Amino acid sequence: MSDISSLENVHKIGLFGDYKNKDQKNLIKIKVIKNINLFQLVKYKNSKENLSNLNIDGIKLSDTLKTSINSSTRIIWMGPDNWYIYSNKDIGNDLKNFKQSDFAVTELSQSRSIIEIEGDMIYEVLKKGTPLNVNNLKEGDCANTIYNGITVTLDFISTNPNIIRIFGLRSFGESLYHSITDACLEFGYKTI
Repeated sequence: MSDISSLENVHKIGLFGDYKNKDQKNLIKIKVIKNINLFQLVKYKNSKENLSNLNIDGIKLSDTLKTSINSSTRIIWMGPDNWYIYSNKDIGNDLKNFKQSDFAVTELSQSRSIIEIEGDMIYEVLKKGTPLNVNNLKEGDCANTIYNGITVTLDFISTNPNIIRIFGLRSFGESLYHSITDACLEFGYKTI
């Protein structure tokens, strides 16, 4: 899948903010994630389908506030019987196993902006815009919250190094990007 990111016009490669006299390894890194397959899967309330019988790319659906992963696919628990599935490979055939009478599958690849931030200070960046207590969140956790008034989903990718993916509606992508980069200015950041 090849698409144009909603952040194509604002994401410029370089060093920004207070980066002078700092080791570039210690700067926050900001990356725009694109060319990824993103779906929302919702189980209907009246469905009797047993989730233990189903998987996507070899991953079982979680029923807790966690992310299930393998090397190419991540499944984010969004709420009871509701998941985001994103992958860098084609998972369309796996999704055909979910009967239309039991599940709604919606392709969201073109409707979301995804920003990945990495570094030691990213929790401080999040604290500037979200009321969510991010201190206790770790690798494999996910959360729905707001960032400076924009509804976002946070996927905590790694704690060594600290990496978080932030999902926002495409129409708010540029505002979200500017909010994130503004919060990074005091720490210095590198866009890749």
